[in-house]
Amino acid sequence: MTTGLKKSDAQRAEPDRIDGRRARGRSSHRRIVEAMMELIVAGDLSPSAARVAEEAGIGLRTVFRHFDDMDALYAEITAKITEEVMPVVMAPYPDQPWRDNIRELVGRRVRVFERTLPFRLAANIKRYNSPFLMGQYSRVVMLERELIVRLLPAAVRNNRIGVEALCAALSFHSWRTLRHDQSLSAEDAGTVMRQMVEAQIAAIADAD
Repeated sequence: MTTGLKKSDAQRAEPDRIDGRRARGRSSHRRIVEAMMELIVAGDLSPSAARVAEEAGIGLRTVFRHFDDMDALYAEITAKITEEVMPVVMAPYPDQPWRDNIRELVGRRVRVFERTLPFRLAANIKRYNSPFLMGQYSRVVMLERELIVRLLPAAVRNNRIGVEALCAALSFHSWRTLRHDQSLSAEDAGTVMRQMVEAQIAAIADAD
């Protein structure tokens, strides 16, 4: 009878142990992602797995147990950032002239580019050696271009040079140059981007 009771207790304890391991695993996973993001925001744009483990307060083996390689870690970060910014990116535009929608797009780009700046800088360092990051880069560039073009009426889209100039003014590359290379504040960079876009809107209007 006693033996049977002990076996039953062990059986009941096994699910608790499994749940405990899962909870610890989820906690470690979250700490790894948060550590990586914090390091990047702090200016370490290429943190090693060892540095991530140190920041997260866990062992290096634990990092690799949760992520087969650093691409997997970047994929997780991308998913978190995408979830945060996509409501801004994909929000519908009012029924108003296309020029006003482009001006509203500038405000959205400033917000999204500033939020994603450190992470995109970090990914840019590694994308030439990472098919995953290079593919991700290409998809984002195509999406950003499409979001501009879809706001333009057909007559404007036919102005190929004007559209290309507008896309360049509204690109992340322009934002990175203003913020990172020219060391402008976010406010000043936003002002410059708005002026560039206004100049392109005026140029397109003159071409018409």
